Amino acid sequence: MSKQFRTCSLDQPLLLPPSLQDWLPEKHLARFVADVTDQLDLSQILAEYARRDGRGMAAYHPVMMVRVLLYGYCLGMVSSRKLERATYEDVAFRYLAADQHPDHDSIAGFRQTHLQALAGLFLQALQLCEKAGLVKLGHVAIDGTKLKANASKHKAMSYDRMNEKEKQLREEVEKLLAQAAQADAEEDARYGKGKHGDELPAELARRESRLKKIAEAKAALEQEARERACIEKAAVEAKLEERRQQEEERGKKFGGRPPQVPDPAQAKPEPKAQRNFTDPDSRIMMDGATKSFTQAYNAQAAVDSHAQIIVAAALTQEANDKRQLLPMLSQVEQNLGRKPEQASADAGYFSEAAVTDEKVAGIDLLVPPDRQKHGKGSEIEPVTADIETQAVTPPSTGESIPPPARSAAETMRDKLRTTAGGAVYKMRKAVVEPVFGQIKQVRGLRGFSMRGREKVSAEWQIMCLTHNLLKLFRAGLRPQTA
Repeated sequence: MSKQFRTCSLDQPLLLPPSLQDWLPEKHLARFVADVTDQLDLSQILAEYARRDGRGMAAYHPVMMVRVLLYGYCLGMVSSRKLERATYEDVAFRYLAADQHPDHDSIAGFRQTHLQALAGLFLQALQLCEKAGLVKLGHVAIDGTKLKANASKHKAMSYDRMNEKEKQLREEVEKLLAQAAQADAEEDARYGKGKHGDELPAELARRESRLKKIAEAKAALEQEARERACIEKAAVEAKLEERRQQEEERGKKFGGRPPQVPDPAQAKPEPKAQRNFTDPDSRIMMDGATKSFTQAYNAQAAVDSHAQIIVAAALTQEANDKRQLLPMLSQVEQNLGRKPEQASADAGYFSEAAVTDEKVAGIDLLVPPDRQKHGKGSEIEPVTADIETQAVTPPSTGESIPPPARSAAETMRDKLRTTAGGAVYKMRKAVVEPVFGQIKQVRGLRGFSMRGREKVSAEWQIMCLTHNLLKLFRAGLRPQTA
């Protein structure tokens, strides 16, 4: 053969030690993650190692472990076993791990131990994005998405069903205990005392274990019912006090029955109230995309319109978003030290109390009180100018009287009718919904690997942190330290 080929022998010896820097292209994502990790403050993680006595094998360096985890979440790879395998098979992971191979127990243990510290890196990454000029806070869009819990909806049971199942299991336990006693007596008579089969005790243990889980779930639901009753009691008592003061001012009592104060001691869960045995903090929610019910959490995000950077992230057990507007806007201000100029959210976030709260003063809110039609920015035809309310002159007296006070809902509808307001609100979907698509569809992060609200909330922060890092990387910018 006349063609010359380069050697490709697998036994070719290396005359010099290999350099990790030769393994990846200059602009590879893994290099970017390594650069960013070096600029993050990991003192909270390092402090945990300072408390140990120094005995035992040397630990894997936290910087290396953080690099591997962040890069894994960027790619949608969260399994510790897959991450371990990647340090052997994937050049980028091998580069980030400095040609080391932490086992999956070490990776999982590191993530569990430092989960809250890893979640805290969200704020540091957000500040890097701000320094790079990717955050403007001109328009922030807020929305939520349902992410699957690490639990099956078939492992959930309603309070009413718990009572039925508890009664059934108690009857079965009593029956098994009677059978066990009878079997023991027969075996003692036949074989001697202390010799009997173990089938019934094992069957009995399974039922007693299920009884214990049901009792714990019932107790948790009953405690939640009492806590809700305490909150309702305080609210009703406040209304009664306000009513009493108003009656004193007017000198006579109001008609009708006063509101009844609930008794927390007598509070009981709703018959349909459910609790999951695998992840009790998760809830059955409807997925807006598939219109199917799933065991999930409601993940919230506030997204800046300039470069789709997530400027606030939170997680709730509530299926609807009505009480999430104020917390999300407060977190934006807390994270970045200032309020956004404009903020938009869909009709699920609207409440008179939220849009009129003093905490949102200075923010141009665009939150419709009515659900919008699919594919349209607003149900209401826009007009070219704001609607002004004129004073009314009664024909009988000729005297001008002030117009009735407009509700927050009416005022918001008027704002959305304007050309400017309608145009900004129309962009809401284009700002926030692609972010959820990038997280769930592109990166494949459709559910959580952790269980329990506290851990799942931290994992959502890590997902949002890595979303922002990817935006920073794709913008072709390198973060600048102060």
